[in-house]
Amino acid sequence: MSLTRRDFARTSAITGAGVALAGSVGALATAPNALASYDTDTDSAEGAADARHGAGYGPLVPDPRGILALPAGFSYRIITYSGRTKLESGEYTPSNHDGTATFDGPRGTTLLVNNHELKGPRANWAHPVPLTEGLVYDPAASGGCTVVEIRPDGRVAEWVGIAGTSTNCAGGRTPWGTWLTCEENSDRAGTNGMTKDHGYVFEVDPVDRRANRDPKPLKFFGRYDHEAVVIDPRRGHAYLTEDAAGPNGLFFRWTPPKGFAHGPGKFRGLADDAGVLQAPKCYDSGGRFVDDLSRATRIGTVYGVDWVDVPDRDARTTPVRKQFGAGEVTRARKLEGMWWGDGGAYLVSSYAREESPVRHDGQVWFYDPKRRTLTLKVLLGVNPDPAKDGAFDGPDNITVSPYGGLVIAEDGEGVQHLFGATDSGRTYPIARNELNIGTAEEPEYSEFAGVTFSPDGRTLFASIQTPGILLAITGPWKRQKR
Repeated sequence: MSLTRRDFARTSAITGAGVALAGSVGALATAPNALASYDTDTDSAEGAADARHGAGYGPLVPDPRGILALPAGFSYRIITYSGRTKLESGEYTPSNHDGTATFDGPRGTTLLVNNHELKGPRANWAHPVPLTEGLVYDPAASGGCTVVEIRPDGRVAEWVGIAGTSTNCAGGRTPWGTWLTCEENSDRAGTNGMTKDHGYVFEVDPVDRRANRDPKPLKFFGRYDHEAVVIDPRRGHAYLTEDAAGPNGLFFRWTPPKGFAHGPGKFRGLADDAGVLQAPKCYDSGGRFVDDLSRATRIGTVYGVDWVDVPDRDARTTPVRKQFGAGEVTRARKLEGMWWGDGGAYLVSSYAREESPVRHDGQVWFYDPKRRTLTLKVLLGVNPDPAKDGAFDGPDNITVSPYGGLVIAEDGEGVQHLFGATDSGRTYPIARNELNIGTAEEPEYSEFAGVTFSPDGRTLFASIQTPGILLAITGPWKRQKR
């Protein structure tokens, strides 16, 4: 059933400020239009004492190894390192780690599927994903996924899950225990040396290696610059984000065909045009159309969502986002990571600049499928000095923490962090990237990516994308207060 702007305005009027401001109490956010700020003073002993009674874990302690600063009592372990650790086949771990999820493996192991965001011809990269027989989609493409196994005794094994895909950015874990990897590149065959069309989603099974043979693009999800995907375990819908500009990208919903039952390998049996792919059309509490999510400048802003069919999901002649005219859909800049939790989908808009109506340095939204609403949970104002440690900007990959709130990977300017956001809106640092890939005069720090907890919640995994380091972080995790 379509949710019209008149319906949403009427609902808002009936329930009053509760709809317009839903989420403002206990929102995951910093103050409206303000920079993200620490809940504690990270430069003082008093700050560390405060952390024991508030949000976060206190100040970050510089790392003598020059890799990862963490709070006191925390430690990290390097799991894979591109160009140093090796796969079972003897080749080096590929570079450019990105989206990741964890799974319970056999015999007490923990499995991770790790994307490698490698774009263009293989010759462009020192360590592309190896072309493993039977697991290759396009032999000209550099990207793909590896599966990492951590055994109870601490030993690590790694192998290829899929190869020959392009720019594998984020993706999403399915309720049935597989990984959906997303190509953030929509090159056609014949472009940049590619031999097949790109811009698709693929399914990777971390346990059953045979299930990954002869990779099949899931074309029913559409062909565009995919970022992330989540599956509604109750209703069966898939929600997807597009990281694109000119015009800004879209948030999508895919409705499966009637009678379809999700499960391992079931997607392979669907036709390329199966189900319905749609883009959102949002309305504010007054029933007015919202053209871009950057219009929201207050935490707790709620938009009603209607869904509009995509005319040509495979973008045979026109990119999907360009198939809609002004006033037809709601867009956003840099739609990035997603995570399913709390009965809905969290999704990130990493920043907005001159291409958008309002500038910001990051938003996190929550889509409630039952209410068909988007609620602004996190809003980061433009960071005036990214080179200075303190404020956060450019959220990217995201996960829901078993200790409450969110953990967010930063892909901004200057200093890069993993940071948390509590239910009441306080933000706090968890880690800082100290691996300088620039020079002493002009330091440069790669983004964090692939933030996810182990199935038992004891270990936080995250990657430093360049050169490609997968890290396991452990310590005195605690329930975060509101």
